[in-house]
Amino acid sequence: MLIAKLLAWYPRAAISLGILEAFIAHNEPDVNARLLKLVRMQASFAVACPFCVDMNSYDSLAYNIRRDEIAALRGQTPLVSVETFSERERLALEYTNLISATPLKFQPDFIAQLRAHFYERAIVILATTAAQVNYWARLIQSLGVPPIGFSDSVNAKGKNNADH
Repeated sequence: MLIAKLLAWYPRAAISLGILEAFIAHNEPDVNARLLKLVRMQASFAVACPFCVDMNSYDSLAYNIRRDEIAALRGQTPLVSVETFSERERLALEYTNLISATPLKFQPDFIAQLRAHFYERAIVILATTAAQVNYWARLIQSLGVPPIGFSDSVNAKGKNNADH
């Protein structure tokens, strides 16, 4: 992988990134795997990182992520128009968009809504998951790393997760 070759130039970065990856959330009691997948995909689309979109969209079918949901993550339709998103998912996705925007602005009313639906631990998990994708996106884009075909390997099998 190109990113591994590039990080070999500065092993400390590679080690720190490995540690960061070792502690990512996968399926927590208050934040299930589908929600974490949605957050990773939303952050990838929000920062327009082709590599991240490719990597984080891979295997979305396994998380029951549908075509209309992906269209909303891409900003092609409003999140509120997708009936299959729960209220918690919509809030987490809006939060992800806010985390991925510059400058960062969090309205007190929105934070109150978020706290009404998520415990503090879950909010930290959502924030760190979105921030991690943002970190990777900026690193990958600044080094010129192109998508490497995570989704293409699925396309070749006729199971394109982005088109189901």
